[in-house]
Amino acid sequence: MNQKKTHFRRAAIWAIMIFLPLAVVNPSWGATLQEIKERGVLRHLGIPFANFVTGSGDGLDVELVKLFAQSLGVGYQYVEATWDSVIGDLTGKRVKANGDKLIILGEVPIKGDIIANGFTMLDWRKKIVDFSIPTFPDQIWLVARADSTLKPIIPQDTVEKDIASVKALLKGRSLLGRPCTCLDPYLYSLKKTGVRIKYFPGNLNDLAPAIIKGEAELTLLDVPDALVALEKFPGKIKIIGPITDKQYIGYAFAKNSSELREAFNRFLEKAKADGTYQELVRRYYPKVFNYYHNFFEKN
Repeated sequence: MNQKKTHFRRAAIWAIMIFLPLAVVNPSWGATLQEIKERGVLRHLGIPFANFVTGSGDGLDVELVKLFAQSLGVGYQYVEATWDSVIGDLTGKRVKANGDKLIILGEVPIKGDIIANGFTMLDWRKKIVDFSIPTFPDQIWLVARADSTLKPIIPQDTVEKDIASVKALLKGRSLLGRPCTCLDPYLYSLKKTGVRIKYFPGNLNDLAPAIIKGEAELTLLDVPDALVALEKFPGKIKIIGPITDKQYIGYAFAKNSSELREAFNRFLEKAKADGTYQELVRRYYPKVFNYYHNFFEKN
């Protein structure tokens, strides 16, 4: 009888050792709105990028998520991530993009409830996360050092023609990009142009300084990052033209967090209606109103 009990205990211990890590990681599910309220803290996954997350404790998305947490009656916690890890930190799935396709590489612990750091709403990302309503306008631009022989294109009557004009300039040039981001040249079939693609391992904020230092002649920047770089490095870089049509930035949520996403959408609509959001945008991106005034109108 004692031997049977001992055998049973050993089997139970082995079962716990095997299955407990899976229960702790719970890779398939993010936190629901009710779970966040019970926990009392909203975990903001962020990556220092442009003026969305400055890395100094502030930024447009930092301030907005803090206000959202306050509206839910919970505390705020910032969880720093990387471009390579952030989707896994939200969903429990480590992923890799191959063009518009998504490859799941494995399972990882969930660390946060919402991604907010100028996160572009790309097709491959939509397969693994759900996005809020758009929070910021975006577009990918080709950027060159100021001393480049390339000249900014003359805008034509359609964005498609502008993009074709830009791509026609790329053959034989060197271009910095960043995988797992909206600045991955492979997302836009740029290899077909004959450009020499170099992948940059660092932060997106460092792409403009990298081409200024001569690591490549060209890079890709999206609208918010380009606006910051033009202000930060006057006379050092120039915009050649668009690589994409208009895009949008949004906040990302796990697929099972629909109530949290809907709560954020209601919060954002209210913040737009009462002018709170426009005030924050004006603080961190004052020049964006010159380009996208209609997007930020209260109504």
